[in-house]
Amino acid sequence: MRLRLMTFGLLLLLVLTGTNRVLAAGPVILAHRGGAYEFEENTMEGFRACYERGIRGFETDVRMTKDGVLVILHDDTLDRTHNATGPVEHMTAAELKGVATKKGQKMLFLDELLAYFADKPGVYIEWEMKISNKKLYPDEVIDDYCKKLYSAAEARKAEGSTYVYSSFDERPLKAVEALDPKAPMSLIASKPCSTEFIERAKQLGADRIACQLKGTSRADVEEAHKNGIGVNCWPGRAGEDYLLTRGLGADVHCTDIPTVIQGIKEKLE
Repeated sequence: MRLRLMTFGLLLLLVLTGTNRVLAAGPVILAHRGGAYEFEENTMEGFRACYERGIRGFETDVRMTKDGVLVILHDDTLDRTHNATGPVEHMTAAELKGVATKKGQKMLFLDELLAYFADKPGVYIEWEMKISNKKLYPDEVIDDYCKKLYSAAEARKAEGSTYVYSSFDERPLKAVEALDPKAPMSLIASKPCSTEFIERAKQLGADRIACQLKGTSRADVEEAHKNGIGVNCWPGRAGEDYLLTRGLGADVHCTDIPTVIQGIKEKLE
């Protein structure tokens, strides 16, 4: 906590004294689940509001229904976020059409989100392949899932946009790499950046990692960059988190409060 406060104080001093010009443009602000602390997570409302506020980085979670349709949802079940229960993997797309969030927003399907961004060039989106649960996603369904996601996303990607395929699970990363060795991919782990983490990403063909902000050092980030690996630091739940990510020299800051962080970024620049 003391280190975070010192980091915040130092960067605030730079701003107040006008020396913030020494700071680089800073990391991409990534609206985690469309801004999970500011809007209902993974809803069109959140993605639209963030985009209209000037944010151009987004993160979301992709799952597949019983009949093979891709939908946007983080959890293994609908219970926490929607007015339904159980996994979407046990439901059909038609059944999910009648499902809404706790506040009444419709269930978001991948094709709807792709359509929204299709005419918006220059966005950066991390499509997290939320298929680590092997009971819901046994090995035999991985290739089909990845082909559907990759083909749908690439077909609707606007000019100048970057679509990244990310996961905690190595299986979908291997499947995407087989589809397109040049596809941007991110290995996620609930741990700080390290040499071991960097090497694991390289072995999978991933060109970036998503690591925990806590415990990551500037030397770690520099080592990743030396190896051609981009760095996304998470979670971001306070202004200090963004400032620390910026100070570390990371490429992306995944935050639950993207509009707040956008305001901080504008003041720094």
